Amino acid sequence: MHIVERMVPGKQFLSLEFFPPKNPSDWPAFFRTVNKLRDLQPLFVSVTYGAGGSTRDNTMEIVTRMKREFSLEPMAHLTCVGATEESIVSFLDDLVAAGVDNVLALRGDRPQDPAVVLPESIDFIFASDLVTFIKKRFPTMGVAVAGYPESHPEAVNPEMDLQALKRKVDQGGDFIVTQLFFDNNYYWEFVRRARELGIEKPIIPGVMPIFSLKVIQKVVSLCGATVPPQLLRELEEAEAQGGAEAVQALGIRHARSQILDLLKGGAPGVHLYTLNKDDACLELLEGIF
Repeated sequence: MHIVERMVPGKQFLSLEFFPPKNPSDWPAFFRTVNKLRDLQPLFVSVTYGAGGSTRDNTMEIVTRMKREFSLEPMAHLTCVGATEESIVSFLDDLVAAGVDNVLALRGDRPQDPAVVLPESIDFIFASDLVTFIKKRFPTMGVAVAGYPESHPEAVNPEMDLQALKRKVDQGGDFIVTQLFFDNNYYWEFVRRARELGIEKPIIPGVMPIFSLKVIQKVVSLCGATVPPQLLRELEEAEAQGGAEAVQALGIRHARSQILDLLKGGAPGVHLYTLNKDDACLELLEGIF
């Protein structure tokens, strides 16, 4: 079933994102986390796909088990940078065989390791190329796309970035999941501009709790999101005075405030980047979902 068909107008929802553990010894703990967060009854769950497809097999196994063992509606991330038509078809064939009906179509990032050289493809340069290919070869597959409230870090300007989003939607994107942001004004302005351009698909805000100052600094350096100066000062003070636990407590409060404001403002739902942290996410969402 396409995820967009599960979205009921006026009924706000939660969705969750997980990343595959690299070490097989961490898998039992990972699936315990999935099981605990299943109690939140997410509308769907997404599973990331490493740079250059480096976690492809893990992503496939996880979404398959989520579907079969946990009765969750999974959405597999799929990137096209460095990919071939053969590898993409193989992955999508495996998804179909596993009964997984949805993907998040992404361009993807190149591996940070300079020693890893990916093949170039003139067929899959942009995410819109991947969306077009999926809708042509796998027309029954649901396709979500990514949006960037603060613009993609490689975009020439916000207007061209939004035009790129419209191409993805026009080529068959069912709905949009946004990159993380820490100031909700970015989301509301992004939605306004998208609607003015004629993008009518649901735009799901992505919220990433700050559980670690070091981790979030690395994440924002990669995705181009901005940590508001006041919040950054408070996080640094919290770390200096109370260490990691104080940072996490502050991060949970901020994310909770973001989510409540987004729901109050009429967002269709919230996509939570869990960072595979069950207890912290449950604390964050207590009484909301």
